[in-house]
Amino acid sequence: MEQTALVTGADRGLGSALVGGLLERGWCVFAGQHRPDWPELNALASRFPGALHIIPLEVRSVASVQAAARAVSTLVDHLDMLINNSGVGSPTSSRTIRERQDYDEMQRMYDVNALGPLRMVEEFLPLTDRGALKRLCFVSSEAGSVGRSTRTNSYGYCMSKAALNMATRIMHNHLRREGYTFRVYHPGWIRSYMSGSKSAEADMEPEEAAVPALDYFLQARDDEDRLVMRDWLGREWPW
Repeated sequence: MEQTALVTGADRGLGSALVGGLLERGWCVFAGQHRPDWPELNALASRFPGALHIIPLEVRSVASVQAAARAVSTLVDHLDMLINNSGVGSPTSSRTIRERQDYDEMQRMYDVNALGPLRMVEEFLPLTDRGALKRLCFVSSEAGSVGRSTRTNSYGYCMSKAALNMATRIMHNHLRREGYTFRVYHPGWIRSYMSGSKSAEADMEPEEAAVPALDYFLQARDDEDRLVMRDWLGREWPW
């Protein structure tokens, strides 16, 4: 049976690199496209004709997620892996409690980073139920770790990632008994577009970061009943 995966936030950055890595490994990939003006996915589609399917997707919209699920289901009858990669930051995240918070931006981050993956899993369950791997992957962050937090700002982003981790815990409690497997991942500091423009200060290019990410998403584990968050070096992070 053909191996199939869907990646959200696939237009650029880590998402595009994850799509490329899966295609190179022979997977059939559905790429959730939020920014059709970016050229990366079209370039990949030219390199991998028939293996890459570009799907319009806005994870903040239930209607968009439902339309994406319908589109995918017309092409395949199962989905082996769902990679919830969509994520946003904000230029206003650096405000401390002594500064006026940007609550509209905080709500936007929560809607994308925490509720977006919940919408995706809910709507794609009919396809992932029929997948052989039943693998649900979540790109989280060290920012979501309460036990390791030393920050004095970034309320919205950190809170949204902590909420994502809790949502994954609840899903694991329910779906693990049905054969689902989970990967919660902190990819490191990537030169991505999280805050709108590409970061020039981070440690890794997206293509670099995608290699350990895919290794972790695809590898088998002997302790699937224990939900953990690991980083690009394989280190476990406390919740």
